[in-house]
Amino acid sequence: MKIITENKRVKFDYEILETYEAGLELKGFEVKAIRAGRINLAGAYAIIRDNQAWLINADVPAYQPKNAPEDYDSKRTRRLLLKKSEIKNLIGSVAEKGLTLMPLKVYTKNHRIKIEIGLGRSRKKADKRELIKKRETEREIRRNL
Repeated sequence: MKIITENKRVKFDYEILETYEAGLELKGFEVKAIRAGRINLAGAYAIIRDNQAWLINADVPAYQPKNAPEDYDSKRTRRLLLKKSEIKNLIGSVAEKGLTLMPLKVYTKNHRIKIEIGLGRSRKKADKRELIKKRETEREIRRNL
C-alpha cells in the first residue's frame, strides 16, 4: 500500500469518528496524474446524493496539460465507489447534526487507487489548543528521553 497524499489539516480540524475505504471513478489521464502524486485534497469533502457518494472539490490536474480535453475541469465532482450498506450507514450518520465526510488520504492498493474518507465532527478552538499542547508535551518527553 503506497500512500500518494494525505490530508493532515483534516485531522487537526476534525475529530474523526469512523473511516471508510472507497474507490474513485476516474478518467485514464486522471489515474496517471494521481499515480504521479498530482492530487490536492485541501478543501475537498464528500456528500451523499441520490444514494451515491460524491467527492467534491478535489483537485486533480491533467497528467499532460496539452493532451487533456479542452473542457476538462480539474475540480470536477467524482463518484466514490462504496458498498450499498456503507452508503446507508453514511446517510444516517451525515443526517446527524455536525458530522461531515472528509477525505483523509489517497493510496494505491492492488494497483487500484483508493481513498480513505472519514466521518468527522469539527473541533472547537479550545480543543485545537488542547491538542497542540498535548503534542508539544509529548515532543518534550521524547526529546528528554
